[in-house]
Amino acid sequence: MGAGLGNLLARSALDTAAYHTKPPRYTCGKATACPKKHFAFKVTSGAGNMVVPKIRLEDYALVSGVKNSVGRGIKVALANGKTGERLDAKYFDMWGGDVALFIEFLKTVQNGTIVLMGTYDDGATKFDDEAQWLIAKLGSISVVNLGSRDNWVFCGGKGIKKKGLFSST
Repeated sequence: MGAGLGNLLARSALDTAAYHTKPPRYTCGKATACPKKHFAFKVTSGAGNMVVPKIRLEDYALVSGVKNSVGRGIKVALANGKTGERLDAKYFDMWGGDVALFIEFLKTVQNGTIVLMGTYDDGATKFDDEAQWLIAKLGSISVVNLGSRDNWVFCGGKGIKKKGLFSST
């Protein structure tokens, strides 16, 4: 064994750089950079009533376990579709709260706004046809299948032409 402890510790920084095999990390953990005029986002659903959803846009936490996300229901984050600037982040209790507050909030969303949503604990018990219709207008094709305590995430926008681009259950 010709490799002694001294040889291992004497490696230069250039030697270790040559052995670096970790791929570069781009925003939101993507393996590649986003094209110009595109934004990286990451939305994770909550799990039961223990793990809260997380919503990130360009590596900025819009909703997390300690930020704008302290109650059950649907977490919503809004961002400007041209600049990526955070506009608002709220949560709405869909089990014990008033769905009218959620509906009124959705009605105020302006054209060109990116809308990101994730459920936590119960995101659908208080849903009615109007709430589902408003989310469907933002691009969701699966919101009509959302049931009590289902995990659900959504990315869409006000004024988009195509439906169902990023919705998942």
